[in-house]
Amino acid sequence: MLTVVDHPLLKRDLTILRDRRTPHGLFRRKMGDVASILAYEALRDLEVDEEAIDTPLEPTTGFRLVKEIVVVPVLRAGLGMVDGFVRFVPEARVGHLGMYRDEQTHSPVDYYANIPKQIGEARVFVVDPMLATGGSAAGALSHLKRQGAVDLVFVCLVAAPEGVKRLEETHADVPVITAALDRELDADAYIRPGLGDAGDRIFGT
Repeated sequence: MLTVVDHPLLKRDLTILRDRRTPHGLFRRKMGDVASILAYEALRDLEVDEEAIDTPLEPTTGFRLVKEIVVVPVLRAGLGMVDGFVRFVPEARVGHLGMYRDEQTHSPVDYYANIPKQIGEARVFVVDPMLATGGSAAGALSHLKRQGAVDLVFVCLVAAPEGVKRLEETHADVPVITAALDRELDADAYIRPGLGDAGDRIFGT
């Protein structure tokens, strides 16, 4: 299921991210801002339980999250989205999954994984700015399912129809949340109009 988040601040900040003139420092900051808006929407349906607490004046009923939260950025660009989630859920565990796209075959290649052991009981948010061919996203989701994850959400800034279709075919049980559904992939598998290489623009490389 695809959700395109509609918010005026998201539209404004995504415009800044798309602009080729935006310097990497501003790009990095706006990436965090956009990730926060997406995180707020992605966290909307978390299950809560009631619990008894005492205010300074009297007892009352409060709420706590039922499941642990795990955020897994797909390295390296996904790192730019982590703060947007832990801003709201500072107790979240953060895993890391290193994957890159082979520039010749456009296929994902794993090179690093460090995933919290609690992943099987947690709501797991996989974050990566770009959903292009869907190869890295599908590979990341498959990897996490093999580790025991069953409650997964994929969150990205910009998606291509091809990537969305691939996740619908390979991981139909995983919701996809994005700020924009762009037009297409070009011959080099870059999203058009897109925003360029998110990792290079975040880190100034």
